[in-house]
Amino acid sequence: QVQLVESGGGLVQAGGSLRLSCAAAGRPFSSTALGWFRQAPGKEREFVAAIGGSGGSIYYADSVKGRFTISRDNAKNTVYLQMNSLKPEDTAVYYCAARATPLLGRRMDPELWAYWGQGTQVTVSS
Repeated sequence: QVQLVESGGGLVQAGGSLRLSCAAAGRPFSSTALGWFRQAPGKEREFVAAIGGSGGSIYYADSVKGRFTISRDNAKNTVYLQMNSLKPEDTAVYYCAARATPLLGRRMDPELWAYWGQGTQVTVSS
């Protein structure tokens, strides 16, 4: 079992920045792949970014590439999502996710992520 606790959401103007954090506990952190998903009202949950257990493999959704950066600190058991140049269409509840493997196969499928945080709201005003 993995426990995930997100923080860092809030309200920001378009063009601004936010950093989300997700603290994990319950299994060896370096053996745990981590990801971020988001869900806007009336829409399905969508993949945002993912990072492998060692931090060497990183993937982004096309919609956030060049604006968002995922990173992990294995000493602090924490994964981050730095979000820059935010747009109103980035407004959503952001969820941290984990899986019991360091690998990132089929990373965009929410069904293949076993553990989820409670979510944190990000609102970008125009």
